[in-house]
Amino acid sequence: MAENPKREAAEGAPVGRRAMLGVLAAGAAGLAAAPYLQRGWEGFLGAASQLDPTGATGLLPNPGGFRYYSIVGSVPHKDKTNYQLRVTGLVDRPKSYTLDQLRALPQRRVVHDVVCTDGWRVEKTPFDGVRLADILEDAGVRSPGAAIRFTCFDGAYSESLTLEQARRSDVLVALNMQDKPISHEHGGPVRLYVAPMYFYKSAKWLSSISVTDKVVPGYWEERGYAVDGWLDGADRDSDAV
Repeated sequence: MAENPKREAAEGAPVGRRAMLGVLAAGAAGLAAAPYLQRGWEGFLGAASQLDPTGATGLLPNPGGFRYYSIVGSVPHKDKTNYQLRVTGLVDRPKSYTLDQLRALPQRRVVHDVVCTDGWRVEKTPFDGVRLADILEDAGVRSPGAAIRFTCFDGAYSESLTLEQARRSDVLVALNMQDKPISHEHGGPVRLYVAPMYFYKSAKWLSSISVTDKVVPGYWEERGYAVDGWLDGADRDSDAV
């Protein structure tokens, strides 16, 4: 009689191992599939936001942490075959950059929390791109240039910075986010990234940089948002890195 429990335990052990291996395999498959599922969900949210004038899609959960907003019904897609960034206004040398030309310029990486006025935050998000200061230097800002106006190829979004803010080393004409080319849903292929300010200052679908003699309030500022959208505790020193 004493031998029966031992035999039963020995016979039961392989079943337990098989169950455990099955759980581990299922978990591994879930981890492998997760990036594809997340990208699919993000793509759905991005597309749905462009058809949602209420902004309700911005309330849907997203495992990547970001929320999606569009202020127009539809935004054209741009890529290296048809994208151009124009630099105009009070400059000595007006410029126009293709996507390949922007990628050929010296790149800078900025890692910072992305914070929205709606309360969500994505911590330690890496962005890579060209320093806005380098693009302005290449164009040559001339007097009485004092500010920058940004416009976008959605036909509606606009933003602004003072010249001092624009020359910070943590302000980018961004090409990559989270180590991938910026997707259309995230405002790609090129967007502005202003690390020390709320995310509404980081204009999506960037198409034009114009040097002006004064700050021109952007789309959200015309609707009550602060012109200087500093994050709480942000280092406002113009030489901040």
